[in-house]
Amino acid sequence: MLKEVKSHNAGKKTRIIYWIFTSLFAFMMLGSAVPDMFSVQAAVEEFKKLELPAYLLPFLGIAKTLGVIALLIPGYPRIKEWAYAGLVFDLLGATYLIASSGQPVSNWIFMALPLMLAAGSYIWYHKKLKAKAALQEPHVKELNAYKNTATAITDTVIA
Repeated sequence: MLKEVKSHNAGKKTRIIYWIFTSLFAFMMLGSAVPDMFSVQAAVEEFKKLELPAYLLPFLGIAKTLGVIALLIPGYPRIKEWAYAGLVFDLLGATYLIASSGQPVSNWIFMALPLMLAAGSYIWYHKKLKAKAALQEPHVKELNAYKNTATAITDTVIA
């Protein structure tokens, strides 16, 4: 019983840390997605500096918004994995474009913050999944024992 309480507290701590990282990451990504979706003048000017077409902005904004939604809704682990990948590709691509466009380090070093938040969110997401599986494990063992007993009884009756 004491072990279950400790693992429950550890799971609660894991969920809290996960939601801190994920909320901050989602906030930053959504904050960059909204100006892109609506092709705000500041976003268009940044794209011009990078010599990118402005018609790409709404697509990127919608893709980032869908990624954030996927991170925030419960369940759908495979979609979350894809969302993490897409958002990190977006951040890495933006960092590379800013750095290779000749802008000073001060313009692109900021990109380390959302990348660190993404890494923290992703790491704690997997810790949260492991903690949830550990809490469910005793019940799964009981269920498997029940199934094995039922199978053994059925095999005995049929034989």
